[in-house]
Amino acid sequence: MDQAVKAEVKNEFKRSEQDTGSVEVQVALLTSRIKELTEHLKGHSKDHSSRRGLIMMVNKRRKLLSYLQKKDDARYKELIGKLGLRK
Repeated sequence: MDQAVKAEVKNEFKRSEQDTGSVEVQVALLTSRIKELTEHLKGHSKDHSSRRGLIMMVNKRRKLLSYLQKKDDARYKELIGKLGLRK
């Protein structure tokens, strides 16, 4: 993921002007990286080290989302709606 894509995701999901590390930003960055890796693995099915990285990212995103759901359910629902997760 290049810096331009990262900056675009941060700008879309930040909560304040200097926010770069809120749960929303972290989950959005992980989601975009997960989508990239998923596409990569469609063409490279035997790339097991990338598959392991993908699984670790999915688990980290799941943990962050469950934390957000416990802390603030409204923000959680807004975030999964924006990202199109958990239909």
